[in-house]
Amino acid sequence: MADSSEGEEEGKLTGGSQQLVVDDDLREMGKKAAWSVSSYKPGNGVLSLRDDNLETYWQSDGAQPHLVNVQFQKKVKLQLVVLYVDFKLDESYTPGKISIRASDGFHNLKEIKAVELVKPTGWMHISLSGNDPRETFVNTFMLQIAVLSNHLNGRDTHIRQIKVYGPRPNPIPLQPFQFTSTEFITYSAVR
Repeated sequence: MADSSEGEEEGKLTGGSQQLVVDDDLREMGKKAAWSVSSYKPGNGVLSLRDDNLETYWQSDGAQPHLVNVQFQKKVKLQLVVLYVDFKLDESYTPGKISIRASDGFHNLKEIKAVELVKPTGWMHISLSGNDPRETFVNTFMLQIAVLSNHLNGRDTHIRQIKVYGPRPNPIPLQPFQFTSTEFITYSAVR
């Protein structure tokens, strides 16, 4: 994956990409979730986060932190959160510090990532993998994206799009490897 967000140091993301590019082995999981937000201005609600239109945005309307909740009916594996923010257009409405939390419900959320966005414009990639190389994903019922602060001490926030990605399932169950050639698939044996 071409990582569009260059980290200046651990936990800081700068830059952004105008094109959304993710690995082929990931799939967008947001369609399988129920989305909610802590507050919104009329006409700028949760639907604006998922409409694939970079001209629209969710705008919070209340006290910080501003929350986006992504709830799944069953436990899912998630690897990546990608959000589109635009400091050039939104200035003080642009998120500055974000906390990503996961759990099986609202009662036991735990922070899994804390990120500082430095004047971001474009798609920002936030990996959910841990420090241990074996922790490549988060297994969860719920993901919460909390905007803890904005640039220029802004009160409300704008986020133009959010996508959540998980690993694409192995097309051949119980097959340890994912063969790509037709010949290999033909001669592969399933235990």
